[in-house]
Amino acid sequence: MKIYRNLEDFIPLDNAVVTIGTFDGVHVGHQKILSTLRESAKACKGETVLLTFFPHPRLILHPEDDSLRIISDFDEKVHRLADAGIDHLIITPFTRDFSNLSPEEYIREVLIGKIGTKKIVIGYDHRFGKDRTGSLKDLLDYADIYGYSVEQIPEQDINDVAVSSTKIREALIKGDIDTANTYLGYPFQLTGKVIRGDQLGRRIGYPTANLLVQESHKLIPAYGIYAVETAIIEPAHIETGPYIAHPPEHVIYGMGYIGTRPTVDGVGRSIEVHLFDFNSDIYGKTIRVKFLDFIRHDRWFESMEELIQQMKMDEQQVLAFFDRTSG
Repeated sequence: MKIYRNLEDFIPLDNAVVTIGTFDGVHVGHQKILSTLRESAKACKGETVLLTFFPHPRLILHPEDDSLRIISDFDEKVHRLADAGIDHLIITPFTRDFSNLSPEEYIREVLIGKIGTKKIVIGYDHRFGKDRTGSLKDLLDYADIYGYSVEQIPEQDINDVAVSSTKIREALIKGDIDTANTYLGYPFQLTGKVIRGDQLGRRIGYPTANLLVQESHKLIPAYGIYAVETAIIEPAHIETGPYIAHPPEHVIYGMGYIGTRPTVDGVGRSIEVHLFDFNSDIYGKTIRVKFLDFIRHDRWFESMEELIQQMKMDEQQVLAFFDRTSG
């Protein structure tokens, strides 16, 4: 997959088959749309192009609204789209000027002038242009004028995207990792840098890597204990050009914690991972944590001794989960 950080970097293709969207999570609903896109391009011997935006349009159009929570950060989304077999990914900066293009300007200047669209694969509810006034009807009305065809994604597939996104978010908020991962088609993950904590975990026999998630709008699952897989990765610096996937990862099993540590201080949220059979210094490293199973919700204990006893039981449950799934 080739990546372009701006429409200006893209050289229009002779036979571009295009779809557009945020594709947050690149979950099973999105994967059906991407499958349609690939099949359509294969049928007409074209190349697939996915046009997406950064930052998320809601952050530009409604900066006062802080409710946006995304399923995948930028690097995670790129990784999933590469796995989906997209030929070209255009990540265009979303600005007020861009949002003020009329529907016809959007079609003429962006889809035709910048991309060379010969076919667009899009859903019935897709909106674009100034005040989101552009619709499927506009795309169909201008098709003959600008020399492209339109393939409408079935309404059921579009509904599957909305249903999947909603169910993933609801499940993560409740700690229902099984449901979230089923709708994602892969394990939910958090990516961030390991920072120094107060070393409490080390003092009680459970040293942890404290994770700083740098994407401020990333959805964080329910507070509690999880079975996790962790890998140390190189942070992505994605520029224009071919996407280079992360090298094979050395997976480390562990026990994850999200919460406010109510027994200790109860101030501020912590995201921590206790890694099994691992004692290397990884401060400053970037790690990816995959959430595989939910063990219990976060809660207050009357003493540190009671907390430590519970953590020992949590560890046994996590180890039992890995024993079951590794066989």
